[in-house]
Amino acid sequence: MSRPGIVWFRRDLRLRDLPTLLSVADSTDRALALFVLDESLLRPSGSPRRTFLMRCLRALDEDLGGRLLVTHGDPATVVPALARELDADAVHVSADHGPYGTRRDEAVERALGDVPLLRTGSPYAVAPGRIRKADDTPYKVFTPFQRAWREHGWRAPAATDAGTVEWIDPGDLDARVAIPADDDLDGTTLPPAGEAAALHRWHEFRDDDLPHYDTDRDRPDLDRTSRLSPYLKFGCIHPRTLLHDVRSDRSAGANRLRSELAWRDFYADVLHHRPDTARRNYNRRFDDIAYDSGPDAERNFAAWQQGRTGFPIVDAGMRQLLAEGWMHNRLRMIVASFLAKDLHLPWWWGARHFMDRLVDGDLASNQHGWQWTAGSGTDAAPYFRVFNPITQGEKFDPTGEYVRRWVPELRGVNGKRVHQLPDGPPDGYPEPIVDHAHERQVALDRYGRIGGKG
Repeated sequence: MSRPGIVWFRRDLRLRDLPTLLSVADSTDRALALFVLDESLLRPSGSPRRTFLMRCLRALDEDLGGRLLVTHGDPATVVPALARELDADAVHVSADHGPYGTRRDEAVERALGDVPLLRTGSPYAVAPGRIRKADDTPYKVFTPFQRAWREHGWRAPAATDAGTVEWIDPGDLDARVAIPADDDLDGTTLPPAGEAAALHRWHEFRDDDLPHYDTDRDRPDLDRTSRLSPYLKFGCIHPRTLLHDVRSDRSAGANRLRSELAWRDFYADVLHHRPDTARRNYNRRFDDIAYDSGPDAERNFAAWQQGRTGFPIVDAGMRQLLAEGWMHNRLRMIVASFLAKDLHLPWWWGARHFMDRLVDGDLASNQHGWQWTAGSGTDAAPYFRVFNPITQGEKFDPTGEYVRRWVPELRGVNGKRVHQLPDGPPDGYPEPIVDHAHERQVALDRYGRIGGKG
């Protein structure tokens, strides 16, 4: 009998279209399915993301017939110990290009010694570092990156499922721990977890909403975005699967979907080349910008977190985040602009709050999305673009339906009047905490002092 392999699941919690399984099948006929509960990742994750992960693990375990070994500890200790216990021929993974994942895998690789850590595939349509300019430097602007990304193309989905390899029953292994129970979500409602739920949501979106995606994706009142981001985050579905399904579709909706997946790959590529940008400005000129601080700044930040700013579209977005662990992408830009340019608070305060509350919190997309809005990132919004929360609301929620859905105090205000509240806020709803016109000028003055985008 050949030596077994180990399939170490991380951000690839699925069995279909998983190239790792083909790599295993090429070298052995049986494998151990492994997931390591790593406190370095669990600790900074908020309750919504931790709970969704545990539910995805339960779904994967069910798909494997109860043969997923879940263990707890430092992967650099746990994985080599299991490899020795099983006399494994290799440990198979999907490559992780994030700052922590890269360091972790290097440590595991060293500890494994003669047992290879074999990387096959990644969570992206095109792995970070693969697309480079003619001078062999990374792209810093999205549009040429997207052009090269489309020209590069991507592989067809891998033909895999639970039967691609024979799974070892981990029942007798001492390292096994129970999948932790859900956190107390305090009323937050999460989407169904796991690969089957991801495929169901994709097919639903593809058949019903993709034809309108290009025109309707910016309308939070219509709720016609894909909502696939939590599944992509944990690899319950791969972007390659989506791209393959629309390979012959040249409609505006399908082109927009390809563009959004290219943005995801672009931000992962930026973080791969500049891991410091997870915590620091991509454009270091913005290190000199002045931020507000002190008790008033803290109170404004708390009002923003709670959806109590007195700006209806901002409050609706922040309350959706609290209720669903998710927020419409247009709202992510609006509330980010409000924090950075109306409240004059550091973008990383908001990014950290998002990572705590978002079920789809992804370091590359989140941090660089925030920097795009704040003006400090690659391919960023011009520093002088300051979203007006009232006109943004009127444009993207023209009937006020989205605001009334999430801000019950305003359900008695009809139509787009809900964005301006010309008769003043109703009982129970706060006055605006800042004057937008004034704060816009303050933001422009501060950005101007550092030379703008530079």
